[in-house]
Amino acid sequence: MKKMLAILLLFTLGNAFSQGAFTTGEFFKFRIHYGIVNAGYATLEVKDAVKNGKKVYHVVGKGHTTGMTRFFFKVEDNYESYFDKNTVFPYQYVRKINEGGYTKDQEGFFNQKNNTVVVKDYKHDTEKTISVPAGVQDMVSTFYYLRNHPDVSTMKVGEYIAVNMFFDDETTKFKLKFIGRENISTKFGDVPAMIFRPYVQAGRVFKEEESLTVWISDDDNKIPLRIKASLAVGSLKADLIEYKGLKYPFKAK
Repeated sequence: MKKMLAILLLFTLGNAFSQGAFTTGEFFKFRIHYGIVNAGYATLEVKDAVKNGKKVYHVVGKGHTTGMTRFFFKVEDNYESYFDKNTVFPYQYVRKINEGGYTKDQEGFFNQKNNTVVVKDYKHDTEKTISVPAGVQDMVSTFYYLRNHPDVSTMKVGEYIAVNMFFDDETTKFKLKFIGRENISTKFGDVPAMIFRPYVQAGRVFKEEESLTVWISDDDNKIPLRIKASLAVGSLKADLIEYKGLKYPFKAK
């Protein structure tokens, strides 16, 4: 459960850059299962905001445990990102989390011209400037950047996309491999889906490098429908249960 919102934000992707797969008002809600237990919920919402006198997207991602899971392991996560409406390059991120007593309270401010991030840690009352590669993404903006990636619709089985992502005060190379297509059964009916598998670091949380699988609607919206993860202890599954504000029509059989 500790990584449930991070998984939802990181391991979903989408449509061609020229069209754009999302717009203001888009909202997703997911039910999180840990084994057979209904363990919690997570949401993602796209809003409008202004940064440095410029209109930007403001995305808010939240996650929390529920029921008996909350009694044994309380999670209250809040991830936010402010990013450019055209380039999807981030201006600022917010990470405020409480995961079983493990807490973080940070903001990061990107300077894309100087390739730096100023990280303010409010829990430890510190501030530091970190050099990053050009065009780096934060964790939330990575999700929306990939949804607008120009190569997604033409990928062949076995091909992958790589993105520089800033997370936990360092830049990592996030890779996503295309597995294939299939129809999956959802709350909304049977939906044609694209299947992707991210490369993640093995050992600390996940069983192996390729222990995550993601199903995305094979349409112009590229909706994250389902995520499965094999963890070091048990397995996690997230299913989309509610959506609104989609840019394009969504059809299920």
